[in-house]
Amino acid sequence: MKIVIVGAGEVGTHLAKMLSKENHDIVLMDEDADKLHHISSQVDLLTLTGYANSFRDLKETGLSKADLFIAVTPYEERNIFACVQAKDMGVLRTVARINQGEYLTEKYKEKLKKLGVDELIYPESLAAKEIATSVKQVGTRQLIEFSQGKLILMGIKIRENAPILHKSLEEISYINSDVRAVAINRDSETIIPYGKNTIHDGDIVFFITTRANQNRVFELAGKEIFPVRNIMILGGSRIAQKTVERLGDSYNIKIIESNKVRSQTVADRFENVLVIQGDGRNMDLLKEERIERMDAFIAVTGNSETNILSCHLAKTLGIKRTVAEVENIDFMGIAESMDIGSIINKKLIAASYIYKYTLGAEVAQAKCLTASDAEVFEFIAKEGSKITELPIKDLDFPDDAKIGGYVRGSKGFVAKGDTHIQENDKVVVFALPSAIKKLDKYFK
Repeated sequence: MKIVIVGAGEVGTHLAKMLSKENHDIVLMDEDADKLHHISSQVDLLTLTGYANSFRDLKETGLSKADLFIAVTPYEERNIFACVQAKDMGVLRTVARINQGEYLTEKYKEKLKKLGVDELIYPESLAAKEIATSVKQVGTRQLIEFSQGKLILMGIKIRENAPILHKSLEEISYINSDVRAVAINRDSETIIPYGKNTIHDGDIVFFITTRANQNRVFELAGKEIFPVRNIMILGGSRIAQKTVERLGDSYNIKIIESNKVRSQTVADRFENVLVIQGDGRNMDLLKEERIERMDAFIAVTGNSETNILSCHLAKTLGIKRTVAEVENIDFMGIAESMDIGSIINKKLIAASYIYKYTLGAEVAQAKCLTASDAEVFEFIAKEGSKITELPIKDLDFPDDAKIGGYVRGSKGFVAKGDTHIQENDKVVVFALPSAIKKLDKYFK
């Protein structure tokens, strides 16, 4: 597949790195020659210095022969313009990054689609969705729903009190066959586990289950579930505002924002939110605002170091639920080792969202597992595809991938060895980067 990416920021760069492992023909364009030089020394691709809003520069990327065009510069108007031009030059599918939610309404989406913008991606909105889900469902590091919650992925940190500590996957399956461990993050390494693998203290284990068995997973992991009512948010960014929208009126929310103009804007926008103008790094201010009484603490200042350290502080003060926006990818491992709770990176979320359009098989959803190398995909099984030919245990499925479950009709099921996938089933698969290309032959 020939793919043209405009914008060598962290979204575009991460995408380029992911795609370069799969023998795609990639062209990456940006106006900053230094950025392009840096990435070309790491990744096998063609780079071009140019502007997203230049007809001539776009044409030089070879758009007329491209299958996919992705515009992820920081400027939404340039991204939309570039997609319109790319579609006019014959590109099959276009994706544009946007910075405001109004474009996502059906009215505007339809207008933009007619102009040539096939898909829109709003990273802040995607990040806010994950944060809101994380706050609503305590006990997990990451929670992903498939097919409107018919199947659920739960990433959980295992502690010494977990009943499943030192137990093998075979034993866990015997205790409850509707709970399946599909990936383990251990000491910064991702493992696709099988029957004899055991659970260790400090592991982040990703379980697939159904909504009915969700509480059973918490029991097995030794997690105490508690209600969240009082939330403190550090930073009044777009992500913070989108999170407030998603949380609704069921919570007592307090936002601390250092910028006077932005704090006033947020206060005017949300009548049900208390906005404090001040420096959230000031310990006296946090204590004055009764941080120790909060059920959840969310740090989304746009500064990774501030978010990490403030969540670490919140943990030491006894706050059970903390969420940090960590945009510097190099800091994610450090943040995880500090045990600060859930980590959100909007660029990785956005890259995963776009990634599904590059796969040969039909994919309903693709996600990057936080603090892990693994990806999770929701494939749609096609008529006559290899995945439908035999029971799972007889498929010779790659060792670096694992089928977690499937949705058939209106119900979700956890996969077992004798499961036989049928046409139109939605199949949830976990895979290391080395396995992704191998999956095509099973689902195409």
